[in-house]
Amino acid sequence: MGENAAPSILKDYIQITKPGIIFSNLLGTIAGFCIGARNLSSSLSLWELFFWTVLGTIFVIGSSAIVNNVYDADIDKYMERTKNRPITNGRISKRNAIFMSIVLIVIGEAILGFMVNPIAALIGFIGFVFYGFVYTMSKRVTVVNTEIGCISGATPPIIGYTAVTGHFDLIALLLFVFMFAWQPPHFFALAMKRAEEYKSVNVPMLPNEVGFKQTKVHILIYTVFAVAASLLLYFFNVLGIWYLIVAGILGAVFLYRAMQSFKYKEKETEIAWSGKMFKFSIMYLTLMFVTMMFAPIFS
Repeated sequence: MGENAAPSILKDYIQITKPGIIFSNLLGTIAGFCIGARNLSSSLSLWELFFWTVLGTIFVIGSSAIVNNVYDADIDKYMERTKNRPITNGRISKRNAIFMSIVLIVIGEAILGFMVNPIAALIGFIGFVFYGFVYTMSKRVTVVNTEIGCISGATPPIIGYTAVTGHFDLIALLLFVFMFAWQPPHFFALAMKRAEEYKSVNVPMLPNEVGFKQTKVHILIYTVFAVAASLLLYFFNVLGIWYLIVAGILGAVFLYRAMQSFKYKEKETEIAWSGKMFKFSIMYLTLMFVTMMFAPIFS
């Protein structure tokens, strides 16, 4: 039993940093970094900057995820998706989790501030505050909690971009708008699928407040904005024709999936659609970020 205890505890501590969220956000950070470095030649110093950017971002995102886990522990135990989280089950105490969060944010911000640049550190800290505190606390009191959380979710590509450029400009704004607008279709679809669970813990998610029909309208509107922002990276001469082709195809499918929802009228079919939309949104974002990473090579 003693031999298995240490790996199990380590696994729990890793779990409360939400590795899945860290990974998906790191793809955004790397994509932003590649766009920022598109006109630069590969060098040892650039690879070192890349390393510190990624490492610092991991710590910052992990820290904010822990704060979210601590605050939501009381409602997580009532939801199927979250009931087995280590803090919820008491396998990790809130005190230890908070201490770990403090250590991670201090290290992460120090790395971004001293090894990258102050702008990247500032963007990272804004993301930490909005996800760890503003979004987490608004989640229970306002139906716009998703949009509030989108602010923090849109920061990783900006961290990567400003790590190279050292400033926030139009390109950074386009990356922010793209990432901000992608999130509502993703999370609203999840909220539709988990509507009853959110209702049971009194979390005011859009499907329960305005109904599925209006939620699907919101999903379509944000999908349009996400696709438009992604294409503007070509029209503002940031990325080349190969990026436009891939982003155009992916965007067309994303829009089709969003519009497809309106042919479903029964709750069961709407929930089935929402599960597929949720999964596709992940695939869309992953492929978009990979495209952004490699597009500069072919521009």
